[in-house]
Amino acid sequence: MAIESSAEKAGEAMPGCPDDLAFDVFACNCPSRETLKHVTDRWGSLTLGALLDGTFRFNELRRRVEGISEKMLAQTLHALERDGLVQREAQPCNPPRVDYALTPLGDQVARQLRLLIDLVEDRMPQVLQARERYDARHLAG
Repeated sequence: MAIESSAEKAGEAMPGCPDDLAFDVFACNCPSRETLKHVTDRWGSLTLGALLDGTFRFNELRRRVEGISEKMLAQTLHALERDGLVQREAQPCNPPRVDYALTPLGDQVARQLRLLIDLVEDRMPQVLQARERYDARHLAG
């Protein structure tokens, strides 16, 4: 269920979105496209998938998502938090502690991503065979 913006409540179309749909990810200026990008880019999907396993501190999450830089993880978490998918909670202690967890919306999105992740992992033998066939055809010349 989408949250209505003030423009929608006033009966106005969202900028870049068709009049008959509140949001259309295929419309170039629709704000849903930016959120889809955050969710489906490499680091966004891996971060959301990792957070399905529970709450993590920053460095725990960085270790879980191998290969992500500190800067990229911070940018990814900020984008996902802004989209309402990740909750950042600073603990009042010394040294400072910050925990990251999925919001209810983030949990829904991450569960769908996990289905895709599982499908890709399960089908990797076919993917690797397809790559070999492709490479044999295109790199043999």
